[in-house]
Amino acid sequence: MNARLEQSTQPPQFELREMTEADLHGVMSIETRAYDFPWSQGNFADSLNPRYVVQVLAVPQGPVLGYFVAMPGVEEMHLLNITVDPLKQGLGLGLQLLDAVLLAAVMHGAHLLWLEVRPSNRRAIRLYERYGFHAVAQRRNYYPALDRYGQPCKEDAIVMSAQVDQLRERRGVA
Repeated sequence: MNARLEQSTQPPQFELREMTEADLHGVMSIETRAYDFPWSQGNFADSLNPRYVVQVLAVPQGPVLGYFVAMPGVEEMHLLNITVDPLKQGLGLGLQLLDAVLLAAVMHGAHLLWLEVRPSNRRAIRLYERYGFHAVAQRRNYYPALDRYGQPCKEDAIVMSAQVDQLRERRGVA
C-alpha cells in the first residue's frame, strides 16, 4: 500500500459540522475562557436556526475546538463570532474556520464577507489581514469593555471586509 493511500484512509484529525444544542456546553466553555464579554448561551441557541450558518470544528467523537456563527445577507455574509479554544490557538484552526466561512459564503452566493473586531485584539486582526480582509470602517463604542480603573466603558470596532472571489483565488477554494 502506498503512503498516499495510507494517508487518505486515516481518520480526519478534525471534523467541521453544524453546531447542535448538544455542542452548547462545549461552545460556552470556550467562549467564557476566550472573552471578557462572552456571548450568552441564549445568543448561541438563538443562532441555531436556518437564518444563520453555525458550525463547530471538533475532534471526531470528541470535544469542540472552535466554532463560528455567520449570517447570510443579500450577496454578503457577516461573520458574527469566530473562536478557537484558547488552549488550541496557534495550530491553524482559525484558518480552517475561516475557510469554512468562505465556503459557506460561496454556497450562499455572497460576494462580500465582513466582520467586526476589537482594535485591542491584535492577534485576530493579524489573522484576518493574513487571510485577506481589509479594514474599511470603524464603529464607535461598539463593544462592552472596562477602562483602566475597571469601570464599564465601550471599545470601538474595526470593520473589515473581503471580496469572496479574491479570497477564493487566494486560498485556492473552488
